[in-house]
Amino acid sequence: MRLSIITICYNNSEGLERTIRSIESQTCKDFEYIVVDGASQDQSVEVRHAHESCISKWISDPIPAYTMP
Repeated sequence: MRLSIITICYNNSEGLERTIRSIESQTCKDFEYIVVDGASQDQSVEVRHAHESCISKWISDPIPAYTMP
C-alpha cells in the first residue's frame, strides 16, 4: 500500500528541514511526499532544493488574506 505524506508550511524553513529529514529516514519508502507552502519568504525554497529527491510534489501558493465579515 502506498502512503501519501503531506506537509503544510509557511515561513518555517527550520521545521520543514527537520520534517523532511525525518521522512527521509523512514524505512518504508513506498510513499509520495507532497509539500504545500504558502509562498514562504524565508529559506523554505532552499530547503526544498536541498531535498528534491524526496519531494514528489511542491505546491507554493500565497495564503489569501482573511478579512472579517
